[in-house]
Amino acid sequence: MSMDLGGAQGGLKSDINVTPLVDVMLVLLVIMMLIAPLLQQGVSVKLPVAGNTADKPETQGQTVIAIAKDKQIYLNTKPVRDTELGEKVSDLLENQKEKIVIIKADTAVNYGVVMTAMDQLRQAGIEDIGLITDPKKASGSAGGQ
Repeated sequence: MSMDLGGAQGGLKSDINVTPLVDVMLVLLVIMMLIAPLLQQGVSVKLPVAGNTADKPETQGQTVIAIAKDKQIYLNTKPVRDTELGEKVSDLLENQKEKIVIIKADTAVNYGVVMTAMDQLRQAGIEDIGLITDPKKASGSAGGQ
């Protein structure tokens, strides 16, 4: 390959220099890699541990109810009064064909608070309710006895 400096023939060089473009794209990629996990965080709760969990991919259109350890209820990261939960969720899912709600409750929250939230969802016509847990860690001794 030869390099045309443009001075010998007197013409203009019209090649695109892609090095700055690649630099900018790499910087944007690094920024997205750092920001993406922070966007999915939502409300900080310590999830209970369960052994029979199934991995489900998180999608953008999920309706998530988070119950913090101070019994504050959040609907998609926005605080909601517990008396308005059913009404707000039914308004949110009014035009969707699949009415699925996922509950994230802290381990310090009483079982009755979670059941009250589930009752309000059932009264609002939501039948598909899921609970989010952390998977149980495998034990350290995996011997063959």
